[in-house]
Amino acid sequence: MAKEFGREVVSSDRSKKPRSVDDTIQLEKTGSHNVGQVEDFDISRLGLEPQTTRDMGILAVIAMGWNICNSWAAAAATLAISIASGGPVTLLYGIVLIFVLGEACALSMAEIASVYPTSGGQYHYTSILAPKRLSRALSYCCGSLNVFGWITLAAGCAITIPQMITALVTYLDPTYVSQRWHMFLMYQAVNVAFTGYNILLIKRTAWIYDVGFVVSIAGILVITVTCLARAQPKQPNEFVWSTFINTTGWPSDGIAFLTGLVNANFIYSGLDGAIHIAEECTNAAMAVPWALISTVTIGFVTAFAFAVAMTYSYNDFDAVLASPLPVFEVWLQAVSSPAAAIIFLFILLVCACFAVIGILQTASRLLWCFARDDALVGSHRLSRIHSKLGVPVWALLVNCALVFILGCVYLGSTSAFNALLGTGLILQQLSFGIPAALILGYRFGGQRAVDKILSPHGQKGRFRLPSAVGFVANALTIVHGLVALVFYTLPVQLPVTASNMNYACAVLGIAALFTFGNWIWYASKRYHGPRLDDRDSVLL
Repeated sequence: MAKEFGREVVSSDRSKKPRSVDDTIQLEKTGSHNVGQVEDFDISRLGLEPQTTRDMGILAVIAMGWNICNSWAAAAATLAISIASGGPVTLLYGIVLIFVLGEACALSMAEIASVYPTSGGQYHYTSILAPKRLSRALSYCCGSLNVFGWITLAAGCAITIPQMITALVTYLDPTYVSQRWHMFLMYQAVNVAFTGYNILLIKRTAWIYDVGFVVSIAGILVITVTCLARAQPKQPNEFVWSTFINTTGWPSDGIAFLTGLVNANFIYSGLDGAIHIAEECTNAAMAVPWALISTVTIGFVTAFAFAVAMTYSYNDFDAVLASPLPVFEVWLQAVSSPAAAIIFLFILLVCACFAVIGILQTASRLLWCFARDDALVGSHRLSRIHSKLGVPVWALLVNCALVFILGCVYLGSTSAFNALLGTGLILQQLSFGIPAALILGYRFGGQRAVDKILSPHGQKGRFRLPSAVGFVANALTIVHGLVALVFYTLPVQLPVTASNMNYACAVLGIAALFTFGNWIWYASKRYHGPRLDDRDSVLL
């Protein structure tokens, strides 16, 4: 035990011997109904000591995963990208394409999570599945990708709240001129306020995500029905389903379409949120896979319905494109009622608040888990759970500081800051691609090789894909990562200037330098991801 803020906290102890699988099997044979106890044995077999309280049920996990992605709201907040990069075609068909790729990612991760439900998620899967000689370095890289991805996602989502507030103020007072420092202060207020909420109240308000889920679903129904009912005149079918509008400057419509997929992909940003709270939920081996699948499925239905309704509802494309918040202009044109449009914007704002709460919570759990494996400078503090508050306070504070620093970039260049959106998606998809590639390698080795990792000790995982489905899902997950890496780093518009340049490559480069530096001076000597013992080894 250690002391923190005057209270006892639990710190990780990787020196403890993992419980054997025989203990786990024996516990299950006794007919114990304590699911959390069984899962504690499961992660102990990997050399991990349970430290968190399992106080989230399957519905709470699903609600949290939904609040983080909140697909229709994400599509609304980033509507400008698709409008400029192909118009209705990119918006609608992009959502369909990303649904297929996103479902592949969800299925790939769900299958592994049902066997190894740990908060480390992708980098833990990589550590377990990779050949022994590559395990430490490859899992460390995957973990770094995932950690940086969630930090950039937190920054990218937090800025949407000031953008909505500014758009509303500008509409209500046309004389108001938004200054960059106004946005900066609002952004930092959001960061600090919701970090404080995560520290002091998140464990006392477990119902918060249920409220967010209800608000989101009710909001999409009200907005979609109202816009379709009141919009006059509506866009013709030809415009909605077959008109490609390329205002990017790219001579190839194909490249414009692929760069515009950032908007569609944003509906699944933070898809792995449920994975990283696995050690805080009961029956995680079932809850996490179903949270992933339901988030993608419900997300597609709501986002696609919303996109179709909005595309039919607006009538002045140039005004939408010129608006600081295009979806607000769409609502103004569709309902012809400023009051109704403001109410819709308020619903979107509330959804964004729920998303930021969930993102900061998940990002802190991932950082805590990475520190528990001694991968970061200051791991001895970052790996602690406050005994009374039940949260990793230091991890939350460090996350807050990093998001604060990224916000300072906004003062220098809005384009550089906006690149964080694409960067977060790139890092997320790459973190999915690494364990998917390892699983795919086992699939090439035959069913027996797959059974060794997905059915350890002859016990099938609680979410097992048919062989052909698993092969396709893993392959598409890898393709998705490569598409994101190539096309989300390209400039959205040509010719390229300092103001419209895509700085995603620069952000990725800086992240790579920090990752390499931390490895050389700290992690290479101390980091050890979870492994199965020699008797249970499933390595190639």
